[in-house]
Amino acid sequence: MSDINVLDLFCGTGGFSYGFQRYSKRFKIVGAIDLLSHATDTTKANHPNCVTFTQDIRTLKPSELERSLKGKQIDLIVGGPPCQGFSSLRPFRSSKEDDPRNSLFEQFALFVNYFKPKVFVMENVVGLVTHNKGKTLTVIEDCFRQMGYKFDWRILNTANYGVPQKRERFILIGTRDGGKISFPTPTHSFKGKSIGVKQKERHVLAGTNLPPAVTLDEAIGDLPFIESSMASSEYGEMPLNEYQQEMRKNSNILTMHEAANHSKKMLEIISYSGSNINCIPKNLITSGFSSCYSRLNPNEPATTLTVKFQSPASSKCIHPFQDRALTAREGARIQSFNDTYKFNGSKTNIISMLGNAVPPLLGKAIASSVIEHFEEVMLEEQA
Repeated sequence: MSDINVLDLFCGTGGFSYGFQRYSKRFKIVGAIDLLSHATDTTKANHPNCVTFTQDIRTLKPSELERSLKGKQIDLIVGGPPCQGFSSLRPFRSSKEDDPRNSLFEQFALFVNYFKPKVFVMENVVGLVTHNKGKTLTVIEDCFRQMGYKFDWRILNTANYGVPQKRERFILIGTRDGGKISFPTPTHSFKGKSIGVKQKERHVLAGTNLPPAVTLDEAIGDLPFIESSMASSEYGEMPLNEYQQEMRKNSNILTMHEAANHSKKMLEIISYSGSNINCIPKNLITSGFSSCYSRLNPNEPATTLTVKFQSPASSKCIHPFQDRALTAREGARIQSFNDTYKFNGSKTNIISMLGNAVPPLLGKAIASSVIEHFEEVMLEEQA
């Protein structure tokens, strides 16, 4: 079987496309674009043969990228255009690569329209479904329909695919060559919000014989105890389960396991923390969302990781057993990044990238569906 060349738009950590490569070495990450240098540096460090562009995608013409690929055909485009531009979306009418409209989604569409890959996968927040009373999604669907793509979308919960996190994502898959569009079958059971439904409502999945979702403790329980402002570069003990074994494969040195330097007042607040903000004495805090200053439950997948997962005042991110917020390594484990995955940038940059990342195991699951389409099309071409 031939290689499948992948272009990663808004690549961030490169985790989405990394998941495709974890499923099959046939997926070759040949190009990536991101506005932030620490993002493209991280992608390049893990995909050394990838051509990266560190710039606003609105300033990059598809033809420039095409020249840099030196004749390589783009078979698959993946990406999650930031949702800030959705409020200004308009019907897609132009096929010109220098179209002046500045919506980031429209730039994603522009690259799809230019390269005409056999398949594209667009990832985004669940709120896209109801944004502007559903009108935004209608414009997006009309756009891809005018390009001649067949497509479908689902809301997937990462906990159903081996990720130790209850993170729901909107996934739209489009194909140019017809054929069935399929979405990955869950590998883990999770009695939480639904997966694979288009309705705004959520439905609990029926009982299955699948293994239970990976819990937070199963994901990070082997990492050494550290206090606020401390760090550790040694594992200390052997992996305790299959998930930890997979995450630690080929890794001998522990990295990014450094605790935030909490203030004396924050440490006092954390000492009272429980399942929600109501556990904190009123004299210590004045306001906050119900999930702020809260401990994570070790016996279930973590709540959705955010870009503030080292700030208890901003998110539910306190370690279940230790008086501190999560470390970057624990965040990477929750997002299903192997311990050998290289991250570039400052500590703040890395925390932000992890909070925005698409879990590689979700990418891997989607790759299992996408590759079926490529194989089906290839068989039809050979017939």
